[in-house]
Formats: sequence, C-alpha cells, structure tokens
Amino acid sequence: MDHASLLAFSEAGPTFIAGTRFNLSSLGYVEAEYAFTGNAHAYAHDQGKVAVVEEAEYTTRLLVYRPADDAVFNGTVWVEWLNVSGGLDASPDWIFTHTELIRRGAAWVGVSAQKVGVEGGGSLIGLPSHGLVGTDPARYGALHHPGDRFSYDIYAQASAVARSGSGTILDGLAVQRVLAIGESQSAFRLTTYANEIDPLTPVHDGFLVHARGSSAAPLDDIGSPAAVRGDPVFFGADLRVPVLCVESETDLMNLGYLEARQDDAGSFVLWEIAGAAHADVYTFVAGPIDTGRLPIDELARAWVPASTVYGMELDLPVNAGPQHYVMNAAVAHLDRWVSDGWRPPESPRLEVRNGIFVTDTHGNVKGGIRTPQVDVPTAVLSGLGNSGHQIAFLCGSTTPFDGEKVGSLYASKDDYLERFAAATETAVATGFVLSDDASEMAAIAGINSPV
Repeated sequence: MDHASLLAFSEAGPTFIAGTRFNLSSLGYVEAEYAFTGNAHAYAHDQGKVAVVEEAEYTTRLLVYRPADDAVFNGTVWVEWLNVSGGLDASPDWIFTHTELIRRGAAWVGVSAQKVGVEGGGSLIGLPSHGLVGTDPARYGALHHPGDRFSYDIYAQASAVARSGSGTILDGLAVQRVLAIGESQSAFRLTTYANEIDPLTPVHDGFLVHARGSSAAPLDDIGSPAAVRGDPVFFGADLRVPVLCVESETDLMNLGYLEARQDDAGSFVLWEIAGAAHADVYTFVAGPIDTGRLPIDELARAWVPASTVYGMELDLPVNAGPQHYVMNAAVAHLDRWVSDGWRPPESPRLEVRNGIFVTDTHGNVKGGIRTPQVDVPTAVLSGLGNSGHQIAFLCGSTTPFDGEKVGSLYASKDDYLERFAAATETAVATGFVLSDDASEMAAIAGINSPV
C-alpha cells in the first residue's frame, strides 16, 4: 500500500450519503468528510498467486463518525465498504447497526471504494447514477476513481488510515481494533478481500460480511454489476482473522448463497436469519430516523411495513423482520470475538428441502436464527415473494394474518405479549438478540400488535 493523503472538505454544504438522517451531534458524535488521495494497486492471479499488476492515482471520499468525547471511545473502528447496489454511495450496515455502535462508543468510517459511487454509471438493480461527482460537482468534482480493480487497495489504504487516525478526527484515539463490514455488493467484494487480498494487506482484525450471494467479486473490472449469481465461492480454510457472515432468506435464494453455504470452522462463522430480507422496513424507513432515543410510538410507526418505499411501488408490504436486532448482536459478537477470543454462538441453518424453504403451519421458514417476530407471529415474514418495482426481489414481504387467525392464536393481547416476551428472553439467552434491545422490541410489539 502506498502512502495516501487526506484533505477535509469544507463544513459548508451537505455530505452526500444514503444513510441515517439525524444530527449525530445530538448523540455525542462528531463527523467529518475527507478527500482521500493516493496511488492504488490492482491485482490479478499469476501462477496461482495474487500479484500486483497495475498502479493508478485516485482521489475518493471518506466519511468518519466518532464519539465527541475521547473517553467514550471503545477502541473499535468499523470500516464500511460503502454499498453501490443502487448506483450511489449508501451505508446499509451503518443503518442496520448504528444504535449498537453508538451506545458502545465505536467509531465508523465509510469508504467510497467503487467507481460507480464516485463517478456514476450502472448499478446492480439497473438504476442510472451520477455518482458523487455528478450529484454535487462543486463539492466532489475533484474526485476521480480509476476503476474497481483498484477498489481493494483503496479500501485497504482507507482502513490503514482508520487504524493510525492520521489526518482525520480519529487522530489521537487509542484504536485497538479495525473491523471490516459491508453489505450486498460490498459483501461480494469483502469475500474476495478476505480470501485473496487480506494475506497481502493485513490491516483488518476481523470481517463482518453481510448479505453476500453465491459468487464473489472479481479482481478485475470485467462483468456487469447486475450479475449477482455465479459459480459458488467459499471462504478459505486459512482465513487470517475472524469472519462472521450474516445471511437473510433473500440472500440464500434470490442471490444464491445457498450454493456457497458452508459449515462453521476455524475462523469462520455463518448466521442465517429466519424472517429476514436483504432490504427491509428498517433499511428504508425506521433505521434512517432511529436515534436510539426516539419516542417509542414514533419508532413503532416507522416499523409498520408499506408497499411504497421512496416512491418505488411494490405489490406487497416490504419485509418487517428482525434483521436490525440480529445485526446489532452480530457486531457485538464479532467485536468480542476479536478482542477476547469468544466465538459467536452457532446459528441453526434455515431449513431447505429440494431447493426450497421448509415452512411451518403459519408460512414462516423453519430453522435459522429464531426471534419473537417469527416464533410468536402475527404475519408471514419472508425474504421472498414480492414483485412490482425492480428492487422488489431484494425487499421480501410481510403478509399480515387476518383477524380470525390472530384470534385463534392468542387468547388476548396480554397472552400475545407474554409469549412475545418469553421468546425474546430465549433469543437473548441464545445470543442472537442483545438484552439492550429486548425492551424496545417488546414495546414496539405492544404498540403495533393486531391482537
């Protein structure tokens, strides 16, 4: 990795990112945005090894969030490979996990690692993009990305900056762990990174690979970003550091991860979440406004699924499953695995027979990580089955039970809430839900219950 330099953007003007939509300063956090310049390597396979084959200059963008008070910092920096599946820089894993990261005092860095996020182009779901440069030329016009074959080294250099803190608002913090995280298309790239690049650039202490498909990203720029299926790629047996892979129902079937499913072993652990979709109501609605301090009735309203998201019309309401809470547990477990050596709990696998999910009498998938949303159901929560807008294949669905079915399952609202509380206790005991989230889950269930 070559030396990179940073220049802070002026505080004037808004930062462009599809992420949370609240002021971090109200939560005791500060943020800064940087133009990040350096020379990056591209890699290729050469006689069975990964070798450097090219070098190019780049100027991209880093975002940094950290506790305002140094004493609050917990020593962990999460470096998210910003997601460009929609054609623009998005931070889905910041959205999914920010309530846990903030209450623990972690820092977060978002890296504009891919060309489409910087300069625009096509996207995984077929939507055109202007990128940062085209969206705000006055702010981002000097950015330049030489191509995705350089993305791995750009990400590595950004993570090295996160560890040193030099030139950023992380400078002076006692950084103990740098953890890689990325969702969807970013997870495809982190799969390749963990297997092939990490041995060459050992800057990360662990990886959280979220919602990958069967294949992994190439080392070069060949191929369409919409090609989410391909030959299965497994995580190697010789991973240098812990890798926690988290998958939803959508990821197994629509993105094909089922073909790349593997057993836990060595430095690899796999979690599969029942009732979860690749993108869900928390991704689109609740997560962006969830400060962790919202009035519970306001948060509960945001959890009610709708069939229209950001103007995109779906045929069914988007999935309202428990992925946010399981992802909070995932970041907590990977941090502890890296810092203390405690492996995350073993996840049951989602039940599959003849290539399709096995469902219970209510229509919810059997197996996988169990939560009260699927074990004390008031709806079928699926990672599949939606249609309409081209994004629908990622959004899963929520199909509420009718009044008669709800009445047949629960004698009263108190009965429902007691059973929900018991299932939540089980999820906490098994390690897939954090005790810090239990009361919020119960409160939302009480407000949104159809019983």
